[in-house]
Amino acid sequence: MLVERFTVRYRVREEDADEYVEELLSRVRSFARRFASDGAGTGCRKAAQLLLSEIVQGMPKGEKQEVRVLTANFQPHDKTLFHTHRFPVTVYVLEGAFTLEMEGREPVTVKAGQAITMPAHVKMTGYNRSNTEQLRLVTFNVSDPGTPYLEPVH
Repeated sequence: MLVERFTVRYRVREEDADEYVEELLSRVRSFARRFASDGAGTGCRKAAQLLLSEIVQGMPKGEKQEVRVLTANFQPHDKTLFHTHRFPVTVYVLEGAFTLEMEGREPVTVKAGQAITMPAHVKMTGYNRSNTEQLRLVTFNVSDPGTPYLEPVH
């Protein structure tokens, strides 16, 4: 957290007033610049980095929702089955590169440290295209309680 200390002298000689005011204003401006660049003084901007912000459709509308966070490990050349999700799923890649092929769209590759949201009701398959590297990822989704995570497409 950003902390700044101001020292204020209550007795300022009249001949020093202009210099004192300029110094005080300079300190206030410096503090304000650091405050603004540091996530409103919370330290959050340095600790948290926005990876993905996306407007999505198809989120559950019931009174209660189930939040799921799953991990997955793919060996070289592993792939998911051809499937859909009833609700959007966000994928964050921890290690390696994740290639997502969605019906009617160009393949998308997401590398370590990146995220992607997979849309609801789109047929897809996810791959680890590497010959040597393992793929590790985390998925996050919100669904109606008890909804299957995915539905195989035949």
